[in-house]
Amino acid sequence: MMLGRHLKGHLLRFERRTAPPHDAAAGLRLMLIFLLLESAIGPRLTLFTLLGWPVPPGWVRVPALLILALVLIRFFGRVTPAQIGLVPWREWSLTEKSYFIQGLVIATAIFGMLYAGRLSRVVADPALWGATALGVATHFLWGCYQELMYRGILQTELVRMWGVVPGILVSNLLFTFGPLHVHHFSGRTLPQALPMFAGIFAIGLFFGLLFRRSGNLAMVGMFHGLGDAWISGLSEGLAVPAARR
Repeated sequence: MMLGRHLKGHLLRFERRTAPPHDAAAGLRLMLIFLLLESAIGPRLTLFTLLGWPVPPGWVRVPALLILALVLIRFFGRVTPAQIGLVPWREWSLTEKSYFIQGLVIATAIFGMLYAGRLSRVVADPALWGATALGVATHFLWGCYQELMYRGILQTELVRMWGVVPGILVSNLLFTFGPLHVHHFSGRTLPQALPMFAGIFAIGLFFGLLFRRSGNLAMVGMFHGLGDAWISGLSEGLAVPAARR
């Protein structure tokens, strides 16, 4: 029985967690927050570029967007963290804690093998440590921000309005082809871009299902952040010009 509780997370069989409901008015406010941050301002501050303003570096932009989103959700949306799945560790079930720890170990081992070359170059050069640590932290928060917007806000509200299947599919289509990832089309033909978008859709669909089954946005966000930290964050240090090393 105990072993089963440590394994059933891999089948997405989590103990059901029912988030406190929010009403249609709160849902509308959440959607306005989403539209403001993802369309009007843009996840990469496209509005700044259009207005000719300097775009802050990622280590400033990402935490600022995350903090702004959380503040707007709480005080404009008038929705509590628990209502969008931000569950503190002390309230995680044994299945969630076990699955998260196992996933953390497995993902670290896999990414460690895939990016062993990059990792060894960073470890061997202390001049890269600061930029790499900053890049890893920034991209970890970037993954958390994406899940807050597309699963915590968008999926939560679309599922409330339209039901589980349409809500997950539509939110994931917007996650894949919307303002967050549309820049991947730049300089690529459709056949060149298709594998990347297929990968984004697949991992987004997994995160959507994981969030729906667990109700735990914090866990989903940290998994996404871990992947972004390895895939993109580790490269930050390697991009430091040789003259600065």
